[in-house]
Amino acid sequence: MHVVNWVIVIAYLVYVIYDGVRRAKGTHEIEGYFLANRSLPWWAVGLSVMATQLSAITLVGTTGQGASDGMRFIQFYFGLPVAMLILGVTLVPLLHRAGVFTAYEFLERRFDSRTRTFTSALFLLSRGMSCGVIISAPAVILSVILGLKLPVAVAIIGLPTVLYTMIGGVQAVTWVDVKQMVVIVGGLVALLAALLLGLPDGVRVDDALHVAGAAGRLRTFDFDFSLTETYTFWSGLIGGLFLMMAYFGTDQSQVQRYLTAKSVDEARGSLLMSAYWKIPLQALVLMVGVMVFVYYLFTQPPLLFNAEQEARVRENAPAEYAALQERYAQAFEQRRAAAHALAAARNAGDEAAARRLAEEFRAREQEVNAVRNDALALAARVTGENPRDVNYIIPAFVMNELPIGLPGIFIAAVLAAAMSSIAAELNSLSTATIIDFYRRFVKPQATDSHYLLVSKLATGFWGLFACFVAVFAASLGSLIEVVNRFGSFFYGSILGVFLLALYRRATARGAFYGLIAGMSAVAAVTFLAPQVSFLWHNVIGAGTVLIVGVVLSWVAGGRPATVAAEGVAAEG
Repeated sequence: MHVVNWVIVIAYLVYVIYDGVRRAKGTHEIEGYFLANRSLPWWAVGLSVMATQLSAITLVGTTGQGASDGMRFIQFYFGLPVAMLILGVTLVPLLHRAGVFTAYEFLERRFDSRTRTFTSALFLLSRGMSCGVIISAPAVILSVILGLKLPVAVAIIGLPTVLYTMIGGVQAVTWVDVKQMVVIVGGLVALLAALLLGLPDGVRVDDALHVAGAAGRLRTFDFDFSLTETYTFWSGLIGGLFLMMAYFGTDQSQVQRYLTAKSVDEARGSLLMSAYWKIPLQALVLMVGVMVFVYYLFTQPPLLFNAEQEARVRENAPAEYAALQERYAQAFEQRRAAAHALAAARNAGDEAAARRLAEEFRAREQEVNAVRNDALALAARVTGENPRDVNYIIPAFVMNELPIGLPGIFIAAVLAAAMSSIAAELNSLSTATIIDFYRRFVKPQATDSHYLLVSKLATGFWGLFACFVAVFAASLGSLIEVVNRFGSFFYGSILGVFLLALYRRATARGAFYGLIAGMSAVAAVTFLAPQVSFLWHNVIGAGTVLIVGVVLSWVAGGRPATVAAEGVAAEG
């Protein structure tokens, strides 16, 4: 990598660590360390909420998803605005006014200790694994750039983030997030501008988009109702609604963001920021991926984007791989010629020729994909690993095609996205560990300084756990899908318990056994009906918890919530 790119990346890393440590002011008590004394402005909380979700997975996995599959993924977020509106009038005021450190504290007040403990444990497991996936995305980029082993790249990403999170707490996390959002969006805009300027002579932007559309990359809406198809209008609107309600309403990494706000109204405002801006920002990310696909229509891409796997295939199956490369070069040239012809017909205004050439282009695209699939199958046979290389598409493009300086900016954006999400995850994991377990079961009476010390050790523990998961996550496929699969296994059932808490006659027995039933139902569908899309797992989990919880509460002769719980609910 050029020295200019190194200077940009190193300067950014040094600044982030310095700024995070500087923000340690006022974090000598657990209220300041975990919740910033509930004093942060809504816009800072809102940017932190967005930065937490806009991880390096988004910049690596979602752009790769856009390059390989197009804009269909945007449907995943169609339930988000509705979810934010529902949360704004239900769980946000309920939890903010309850004066809790964690969302799961409320469940003990409303139900009982075992419901709180079980729910918090599920959060720790799911979020610990998801944090590992988040670390994996930038580690993939560093491994490509520097030729490092993935575990070494994971350590380079994880250690600085753990450092400033341990020292500065949630206040450091939030204010660093604000600056990192600027870097992330700037990196995306710079990358998109470079892609548009890099179009070949004679190919206008609208021509490029037309060619992308002919390849199906601009398809945004799919109104087919299917439980087996992940990205449709209905799975996004319904399954996505439940996933987003669970993530933003019950996941401590998000709840802890708006618990730091000054008031309920400011907490609502922070979530509405995501409701308004998340879908346009996600569309920008996917469009970058689509334009990378267009770029590679005119410039031959690697046959295998994972350089390490390609080297092993070259070494162990040289003749077979050489034959595939020859087929690939021929198929690519035919596709490039078809793309140029289609763009020329569009320029000439010849619609009949454009329709005919679009069919020709799609046929050539299928031939290229067929060769790619054969190469991926060969890589799987030679390496014994998952050959999917969607997470390596954008790193390969950035390092091989962009001019000096832009790779440094993009890598800084990826590191910014990674650090903002990792820091938030680690801070929330530490909070739940100390508040929901250590302070309750290990040392109920201790000074704030003691709890702060243990919370920093907990941050270090979860950092190591996440790094361990990260080493294996890169081989599991599209990272944006992997992290949401992890979350969807748990989220629906956790959401179901919080929704059940809004029903005044729900009992502790109904909540606890409903949660067990919800997790069991999702596990059964996951392993017995794997063709069902993971987005529907959220609906299945929440629905099962609600049905079982209500029925058991009726059977037990459910009574209204306790006086303490009623007081909390009444405030909401």
